[in-house]
Amino acid sequence: MDEDLDAFRDLARSFCEKELTPNVERWIEQKHVDRELWTKAGGVGLLCLSIPEEYGGGGGSFAHETVLIEEQARSGDSGWGVSLHNGIVAHYVLAYGTEEQKHAWLPKLASGEWVGAIAMTEPGTGSDLQNVKTKARRDGDEYVINGAKTFITNGAQADFVIVVVKTAADEGAKGISLIGVETAREGFRRGRVLDKIGLKAQDTAELFFDDLRVPVDNLLGTEEGQGFVQLMRQLPQERLIIGVSSVVCLELALAETLRYTKERQAFGRPVFAFQNTKFTLAEVATEAKVCRVFLDHCIDKHLKGQLDIPTVAMLKYYTSDRAMKAVDECLQLHGGYGYMNEYPIARMYTDLRVQRIYGGTNEIMKEIISRSL
Repeated sequence: MDEDLDAFRDLARSFCEKELTPNVERWIEQKHVDRELWTKAGGVGLLCLSIPEEYGGGGGSFAHETVLIEEQARSGDSGWGVSLHNGIVAHYVLAYGTEEQKHAWLPKLASGEWVGAIAMTEPGTGSDLQNVKTKARRDGDEYVINGAKTFITNGAQADFVIVVVKTAADEGAKGISLIGVETAREGFRRGRVLDKIGLKAQDTAELFFDDLRVPVDNLLGTEEGQGFVQLMRQLPQERLIIGVSSVVCLELALAETLRYTKERQAFGRPVFAFQNTKFTLAEVATEAKVCRVFLDHCIDKHLKGQLDIPTVAMLKYYTSDRAMKAVDECLQLHGGYGYMNEYPIARMYTDLRVQRIYGGTNEIMKEIISRSL
């Protein structure tokens, strides 16, 4: 943290307290945030924070993205898919787009005119990205895309989707490409907003591509077949984002449970006065400290361009795993009230569970780590 980041935290906190907190319950009911939230965020400079100013972005770093993720969590909201929009979608365009693509697409993402999504997962393909079935067949100066994607964050509101496709048959990783798709095109169709156990206000949706045509110029990269390498290079930042979310949730669960156990009375004294409570929270506090130090180490490495794939896999696996265990312990200390959705700890529990799944399951993280041993 420095003076610039401190000032940015004030802005992010003010925005989240004003625009997110009062609307959380309503967004949960409607299964998505208000579309105008994106343009409001763009208007105050909260979109594309780490994208250069020449493309309409904030000209900041991943540290700015981290601050916004933390303040969104502290506001009580888990529905706004801004970390994916800012830290993932925009960065694929920045890293692999042509100058024409960057000048055409990034300012719209930065202003909130466009909501961004990335479509990797398919009904029959999760972590095994080499075997996606969505195809893009070249027809003159266009690609014709056919296929289906599922579990797509921001899917119901997305105006722009980076789609993982096969541009060559039966070539494994070498046949994977990434194509930018404007959802206003004919042939794009949205399915249902999926009913999840957590992240209820997030518009996770199914997407369908039926003979959808896009210009060949919408390909990300200089040639076909670069998609798998592009994914592998960008997934570490996605996993770092998951680490940030896990750690801040762990810290919030600890703070919420300390408050509750010191106020709640049982057998004539605060719940915190019992040795089991104190020892449990001592363990949670230790895990929170260890995870925060590891996270800060990884952020520092990432800002210097030195964060390697096995280390960020360790971070994603370790922090999401430890946070889930700790939140479960914190929920237990709330007793029956911990099972009620009106209590923050209950939502933390259901919202956090997916952290061990997306961005590559924790089992895949262990596989990545083991290859480096």
